[in-house]
Amino acid sequence: MAFIDIPDAFAASYRAHGAEASAWIDGLPRLGGEFLERWELRPDGPAVHGMASLVLPVLRADGTPAVLKLQQVREETAGAAAGLRAWGGDGVVRLLDHDAPSGTQLLERLDADRTLSTVSDDDRAMEILAGLLARLTSVPAPQGLRQLADIAAAMLDQVPQAVPALRDPAERRLVRTCASAVAELIGEAGDRLLHWDLHYDNILAGEREPWLAIDPEPLAGDPGFELLPALDNRWDEVVAAGDVERTVLRRFDRLTETLGLDRQRATGWTLGRVLQNALWDLDDGRTALEPAQVAIAAALLGRP
Repeated sequence: MAFIDIPDAFAASYRAHGAEASAWIDGLPRLGGEFLERWELRPDGPAVHGMASLVLPVLRADGTPAVLKLQQVREETAGAAAGLRAWGGDGVVRLLDHDAPSGTQLLERLDADRTLSTVSDDDRAMEILAGLLARLTSVPAPQGLRQLADIAAAMLDQVPQAVPALRDPAERRLVRTCASAVAELIGEAGDRLLHWDLHYDNILAGEREPWLAIDPEPLAGDPGFELLPALDNRWDEVVAAGDVERTVLRRFDRLTETLGLDRQRATGWTLGRVLQNALWDLDDGRTALEPAQVAIAAALLGRP
C-alpha cells in the first residue's frame, strides 16, 4: 500500500477542529495512497493545502498532469462533484474522476501560482470574475444540492437568539435589516447552480482557458447570493484607496450588469450573505461584525 506525505501545518490545523477531523487527518496518508494506486497516478511535486483540503500534483498513466484533491466530506462540499459535472468544465476546473464516499476528486491541473489576485488592475480582474460567474450561474442546479431557500429559512430562525450577542446597537439593527431583506426574498430563492465562494484566489490560470474557477461549494439558488465574496476581494487595498463605498458600488454594478441581475434583488441576497457571515461569527463567540461586512452592507443600503 502506498502512502502520501501530509504537511505538518495542515495536519496541525485540522486536528484543532476536534476528534472527527483528527481521525480523518490520521487516515489521510493511507487514503491518498489508495487513490494513487486505484487511479494509476504518480506524484509530481509537493502537496499544497488550504484550510480544508490537500491537493497533490500527479501524473496520470498516460502522462497527463492532474491533481488529486482530498477533503473531508462536509455539507458544504458534498455537492462539489455534482456541480462540477453539471458545469462540464465550462468556466471551471474539469472533474476527471470522483469517489463519492470519501469525497476524493481527480481534477485537471491548473497553475496554482497564478490566481486572479495576480491581475493588479481591479477593473480587469472583476471583469474576468464577473464573466466566469455569469457562465456558472447560467446553469440550472442539478437535483440533490443544498437549497438556498432552506439555508435562508434556517438563518431567519437563528436571528432572534443570535442578535443580542452583538455589543453595538447599530450592528444589531443592521443584522435585523439583513434578515428583513432575506424574508422578503425567501419565496423566490432561485434554481441556478451557484459556486458560493468565487473570489480572486479561487480562480486560477489554465491552458484550455485563460482563467478557471476552482473549489466550488455548490447550492441551488439566486445568483445574487454569489456576489459578496467578490465584493470584498483585496479589502486592505480597498480601504487604503480611501473610498470604500465607491469601490463597493463599482464592483457591484459590474457584477450585476454582467450577470443581468435585478439590482434590488441582488442587494437583498447580498445582505443575506452578510447575515450568513454574521451568524457564523456570532456562533463562534464574537460580539462584533467584520468591518468589511458592515461597510459593504452600508454602501448597498445607502444607495438611492
